[in-house]
Parts: sequence; C-alpha cells; structure tokens
Amino acid sequence: MITREALEARHIPFSSLRYTTEAFIDYCIPGCNPKYNYALIGSGVAQNPKQPVNLRDRHGFQVGAVSMPHGKTNPPHMHFTCEVFICVRGDWRIEWGFNPDPSAAAIGAGDLVSVPTWIYRSFTNVGVDDGFMFTALGGDATGGVLWGPSTIAAAAENGVYLTEDYRMIDVRRDGPLPPDVRLLQPMTPAEIAALRRWSPAEMAGRIVRFADLAWSRHGFLDSTLPGGGAQLAPAIGLGITGDRDAQAPVTNAHGLSIEWLRIPPGGAVARHLLAEKQVVIVRAGAVGLEIEAADGNATYTLGGSERAWDSFAIPGDCWRRLVNAGPGEAVALLMTAGDHRKRVRWDDGVVAAAAAAGLAIDADGFVAPKRFVDRAQR
Repeated sequence: MITREALEARHIPFSSLRYTTEAFIDYCIPGCNPKYNYALIGSGVAQNPKQPVNLRDRHGFQVGAVSMPHGKTNPPHMHFTCEVFICVRGDWRIEWGFNPDPSAAAIGAGDLVSVPTWIYRSFTNVGVDDGFMFTALGGDATGGVLWGPSTIAAAAENGVYLTEDYRMIDVRRDGPLPPDVRLLQPMTPAEIAALRRWSPAEMAGRIVRFADLAWSRHGFLDSTLPGGGAQLAPAIGLGITGDRDAQAPVTNAHGLSIEWLRIPPGGAVARHLLAEKQVVIVRAGAVGLEIEAADGNATYTLGGSERAWDSFAIPGDCWRRLVNAGPGEAVALLMTAGDHRKRVRWDDGVVAAAAAAGLAIDADGFVAPKRFVDRAQR
C-alpha cells in the first residue's frame, strides 16, 4: 500500500508544470515556435532528453500538454499509438492526412479528438495566445514520433537535424554534422500515399464535443443517494461507469478510457476502490480528493479554472473519495488505465445505503434494481 510521502509525487498542481520549447525538431521552424511542451505522466515522446517530466511512473498511457500562441502550428507528424487532444482553453484547428492534401476540423474548450494511429496530423492555435491542450497517448512505449518529410526538410533548412537514433543536432550551436552521422530518412511520397485515408465524416465520429456529452445519473452506485449526485459522461473506451446503457462515442482500444465527471455542490463520489491507475484532471471548480495510504489518509484539493487545471495520478488498489470542495459545480476528466471495463469496488456502507434505496450491482457490474438482482440469485 502506498505511503503519504509517495502520494505527494503524484499530485501535479498546474503551477508545478515545467515545459521546454525545444522538445522536437520543429523548434527552429518559423511559424512553429514558441511551442511549450509539457510531460505530466510517463516518459513522453520528446526528442530532447532535457524535457521535464512530473511523474515517470508507468500507467499504460502517457499524459502531456501543449500551449502555443495564436497562429503557431505543430507541423505534420505521426504516432504509432492513439493520440487524444483535449482542449481546455482556446480554439484549435486539427489537420490530418497530408496524402497529399490535409483534411481539417475545429475543436474548442472541453472538446477532445482521438487521432488514429498511422496517419499524419498537425494542429494550429487559431484562438487565444495562451490556448492549452492536454494530450493522452496510448502505451508506456509509444514508439516515438515520426515527422513528415516537409517537417524534416524545413528543420534541416534551419539548421536542425534528426539522426536515425532520434538525436537532435543543431548545427548552429553544436557545429557541423559529424561525417559518419546517419540521418533519419522520412517516408517516401508513395509510402504516405499508401496510408489509410480518414474522411472528415469518419474523423467527426472521433471528436467528442463537450456540448454533446451524454451525462448519466446512474454512473455510480451512490449517484442517486443523499450526498451523491455525481454524473459520468463517457468519451473513449469502456470506462468505470455503472450505467449499462452508457456508450462512449469512441470505442476502439487506446490503452485507457476517458470519461467526464461532474459533481454538484455538496455532492461526492463515496468511498470506493479501483484496481487500475487513474488520472484526474480538474477542468472547473474544486475537487477534494481523499486517498487512504498505509500511514493514514491524505487529502488534496484540485482546482480547475480558465487558466489552470490541477491533476492527480491515483495509484491502483487505493481507496478514495471525491467531493465537491467548492461552491459551484465541479467538472473533471478521468483517465483510467486499460481497454477493459473497470469495476468499482464500493465501501460496505455505500452498498448497504444503496440496498436500502433499492439498488445493487448486478452480475455484470452495473447499477440495477435490487429486487431483480436478489430474485435472480435465489
């Protein structure tokens, strides 16, 4: 069981985030800088070994973030595991394809988009100067990032090269390229043309708009109990929901599930346990997080506002409770490890209170009328 001291490293206030503007070879390309790259959880995919990382603990997925001024672009690149952009501030233009012409879609605050593997993508800040997106990338070993030919060529024109072993060499300050260096060779036009094409209609199905979320009042066993009231809205994967009718808009494997959580004033998610690791990012309001450690309970308050969003990486197999710690509604993002459906283990007191209200968890792990669950088990 984890200690309170170990839990401290898993608390990631927004004020603790550190960035580099030289994470990738595009830092030298006009129109692409400055770009502020953050790595919150996992080793990340930065090609700069000096990229700061808040928590290197393996979760089965990575959490990062990016901020750029208005008009700046992150140029075409590819990942080998699914990448999710989660916009919390500003407006962004997401482009994909580039074989030969890109398609595009716009996302705004609260929206997220899951970009499939093996397609080139780029993004541009078309909103406020301090636009901000969190990112999730599947896997502990993601395979890195593969830059498009135009990006590699533009970087080289400005003095930055990428070697086959993914080292960046800036000849402007490092001196001439070593004579025996082997530079990374990009995909050929024929190889790019052979990649799958995703139409705008297909990609629209991978964009989850905050305004279109389907909130469930039965996501937790205690949702309808006094002092509960929390609601879940699935976005990606099977998640932790106890609502058998809930369906995420994006269902393919990512290595994690993503759900939105909202807790009304005075509400809470009662004491429960998950076997899986889970990351909480608060978008709005204040969430009080109580975690039971080996040497006592630890309590944190995570805040979310227009410009700052606190995070916490909850270990697996830890009892926890989430409460609304502010006067208004609290909204948070839940990222839970694994592609399987996760089953919440509830405190015995919660189970008893639910039973008194006529509710139980059925054999498939969903909230159901207790009279039917009991009848079937006779």
